[in-house]
Amino acid sequence: MKLISPATALLVLLAPLTVSARSLPLLAPEQSPIKTADKNFPVDGDNPLTYCSDPSNNILEIQSVDLSPNPPQPGETLSIKAKGIFHERVERGAKVLLQVKYGLIRLINQEADLCEQLENNVDLECPLEEGPMTFTKQVDLPREIPPGKYSVLADVYTEDKRKITCLEANDIIFH
Repeated sequence: MKLISPATALLVLLAPLTVSARSLPLLAPEQSPIKTADKNFPVDGDNPLTYCSDPSNNILEIQSVDLSPNPPQPGETLSIKAKGIFHERVERGAKVLLQVKYGLIRLINQEADLCEQLENNVDLECPLEEGPMTFTKQVDLPREIPPGKYSVLADVYTEDKRKITCLEANDIIFH
């Protein structure tokens, strides 16, 4: 069962080498690349992502995530390139808690099977082996994306509740 769309899949792809992104963009060409205001734990690369908390004990060490174009543009293809290291094998049974807000309205608040989402949206299969991984995904963004402020959270953890990663993109404004 497909529970998430391509844009929420950015965070589902980026989560375990990121969580594949759902299209959150509707930006004028003169806008600058999106970045989050919270710089406590930024994710390296050209992206709006931060870690939810100190990532030093996460199973996934994300080395970089690059979005092109950044900011994403409605009706265009978003390219997501990610690099990271799994410090241990991630088995079936891992989960992703995904929350997407449009302003104050919660559009998505669900827990899903990580492996199922990766297999359906990203062409990756579980188990995710220990060691380095690179990932590239193309996402066609729809032309009609409502303007407003979006926030996304993807909290990814093993079956026994150990943190794989947790990523946020907050207060992203699309005009």
